[in-house]
Amino acid sequence: MRKDRLDGTGFAALTGVALLLAINQVVVVEVNKGIQPVFFAGLRSVLAVGFVWAWLRWNGRPPVLRRAHLLAGLAIGTMFAIEFLCLFVALDLTALGRASVIFYSMPLWFALLAHFGLPNERITPTKGIGLLLAFAGTATAILSRQSASGGSLPGDLAALGAALGWALTAFLARRTVLREAGSEMQLFWMVLVSGPILILAAPFFGPLIRDLNIYHIWGLLFQASIVVAGGFAMWLWLLSTYPSATVASFSFMTPVFAMAFGVLFYGEEVTLGLALAAALVAAGIVLINRRA
Repeated sequence: MRKDRLDGTGFAALTGVALLLAINQVVVVEVNKGIQPVFFAGLRSVLAVGFVWAWLRWNGRPPVLRRAHLLAGLAIGTMFAIEFLCLFVALDLTALGRASVIFYSMPLWFALLAHFGLPNERITPTKGIGLLLAFAGTATAILSRQSASGGSLPGDLAALGAALGWALTAFLARRTVLREAGSEMQLFWMVLVSGPILILAAPFFGPLIRDLNIYHIWGLLFQASIVVAGGFAMWLWLLSTYPSATVASFSFMTPVFAMAFGVLFYGEEVTLGLALAAALVAAGIVLINRRA
């Protein structure tokens, strides 16, 4: 049932999903130590096909691939592959908190795409201020690298590429014929197409296996099942139940949790520049998603 405001259940679910996605980034950092990031992302998508199929079947909606959706499915799956190629590489090259703040600048790039490509998504003066704040925050995060923050320019740019890939994926979901298929089938196309692309691209990024241990395998299974099939499904349910602006604004809880985990597990320092960047991006996202 669609609700016009956030209740206790929605607050708990949004907080839980944000926490899960932050834990997910910690898992990526750890599994990257045993499996090369791009190969890891590809294996995750390949395994997720089975988990998403089982979840859809269990809900009485087994996936059906339609010829009319083929081109759009290939496009959204390719963009999904680019998004996670960039994100997994970013988490291998730069600090966890920095990568998360830059990655969650996605609403900035989506708002720009939506302004030119989606009906009734024009940039209002309030959204414009939000865009400027979010852009300033992203630029601050990239330009304020210090030795204490553990950042690297290639990693930061990869995180930015992941944010752009995420925005384009969301744009294709709204702009193409896949909007008729529903969010669950969109997710199925994403993992179905992205898996082979990432597996084929992986050899260009170095040896496929690093220092593999059993807990890396468990991390991979956690990613494919709990995060992709479970977390993404919960996120889609939240978007279908609560106001999208509220859900989108809550998304910035994830990088806040991620920065905390970076401090706790990896000794990362939240520098003044990174804290300012996070505050600017968060304020921008709130304004971008503010109801007219």
